[in-house]
Amino acid sequence: MTDAASNDTYAGFTRFELELEFVQSLANPMYLNHLAATKHMDDPAFVAYLEYLQYFKRPEYVKFLSYPAATLKALEMLQQERFRKDIITPDIAVRLATEWYNVSNGV
Repeated sequence: MTDAASNDTYAGFTRFELELEFVQSLANPMYLNHLAATKHMDDPAFVAYLEYLQYFKRPEYVKFLSYPAATLKALEMLQQERFRKDIITPDIAVRLATEWYNVSNGV
């Protein structure tokens, strides 16, 4: 059994539910900007957690994502140190938010 399938609960939520909620929040570039501004992107443990969340790319998990394209793109980009450093720039976060909005709305 993988960690993702664990039945452990935290405040009534399974680990999977909490990880799903968090990974979906990564589709928000302004939240990524916040994580960079609060130095989370510099924390090796946080970077390792982002690597761990790659399991959401597997078909049995991707089906749970509300915005799979943006979420999976964020997970991919967050594997790059350069992106983790650049996203602290508000202009980059805004531009990314606009791009992802346009893609998700067929603009």
